[in-house]
Amino acid sequence: MTDTLFTGISQLVTPQRGPQRGAAMRELNIIPDAALLVSGEVIEWVGPAKDVPKAAHTHDLGGVAVVSGLVDPHTHAVWAGDRLADFEARVSGVPYEEILARGGGIRSTMRSTAKASVAELVELARPRLQALRASGATTTEVKSGYGLDFPAELRMLRAIRELRAEFELVPTLLIHVPPTQGRADYVLAVSNELIPEVASAGLATAVDVFCEKEAFDVMETHTILAAAKKHGLNIKLHADQFHTIGGTELACKLGALSADHLEASKLKQIRALAASKTVATILPAVTLHLGLPAAQGRKLIDAGAAVAVGTDLNPGSAPLFSTQLALALAVRLCGLTPAEALTASTVNAAAALGLNDRGALAAGQRADFLALHSPDWRDLAYTLGGSPVRDVFVAGVKC
Repeated sequence: MTDTLFTGISQLVTPQRGPQRGAAMRELNIIPDAALLVSGEVIEWVGPAKDVPKAAHTHDLGGVAVVSGLVDPHTHAVWAGDRLADFEARVSGVPYEEILARGGGIRSTMRSTAKASVAELVELARPRLQALRASGATTTEVKSGYGLDFPAELRMLRAIRELRAEFELVPTLLIHVPPTQGRADYVLAVSNELIPEVASAGLATAVDVFCEKEAFDVMETHTILAAAKKHGLNIKLHADQFHTIGGTELACKLGALSADHLEASKLKQIRALAASKTVATILPAVTLHLGLPAAQGRKLIDAGAAVAVGTDLNPGSAPLFSTQLALALAVRLCGLTPAEALTASTVNAAAALGLNDRGALAAGQRADFLALHSPDWRDLAYTLGGSPVRDVFVAGVKC
């Protein structure tokens, strides 16, 4: 096992270990003129450069800021086809219902994805994941959900499994939209056939359900998530994106890892999240791309919730290929401070995936960290367009 001492760090900046709630999200550990000792894949020591321990190998980073590696807790990075015609129509004022009637919308992505092989899905997803990693994502969640029929869903999950040889990925089975006919039978089949098969094959670590008027109601969502828990899988929800129909409350009641979106959440849902262990994952790119009201990140934090930030990378509502930019947008659109946004994109995002071994630069944590171009860590939240990230280290190895 090789020890490497990273020096030349103008500022080492990290949130506290574990998920942080409310005001604690602003409490960063900032060490000027710092050093970082990595042993194998794990951080051995962090502290001022004047106190550095001996190490076999030294790596001088050249006087730049170092921050915890980002975790992207919500992406749909595996899909086929595109939604460019939808985009052009939408910005020209065509209602979404008419786009669907023309054969567009999410079901067009499902048709294209269902036709793609595992190998084709891998080749399409690889550059998307490379872009996310280059932007600072050292761990990325990837959902299925564009298959609808079970063989297509399984192909998506197998594509994610193949990509795990190249990227640090967390696979999630997403039950996204119901079929146009026979939805009750579909919910039962998902619960009794698809989820057991996915769990048995180790193809996913969690099940997510889109709980919304246009998708699954609370009872259907409960049935699916109960099956997931029965088979040892974590649970998550898409909730309150357009309407508050009870998805957030269900997430809190069932102890879901996270409730994601929350653009439509009101005081009742914010209080429920603040009183629970469920992480509130906000997705500002959807607000930017679709013009929806932003999730109330400021109110969630002030109420005492644990807030995470993700890209929601997908072809329809969030074509965002930068986890760093999602962090920066959370500051502009959702009212987070730079410190809160860093916490939301690291330890809290890891908690939204059920991970507690990463997100903080502390002894015993996985050595996932970023070297910026700048000596000041705040460029991570400040920069738009260009990337403030110079180097990405995953488990101590530069990518």
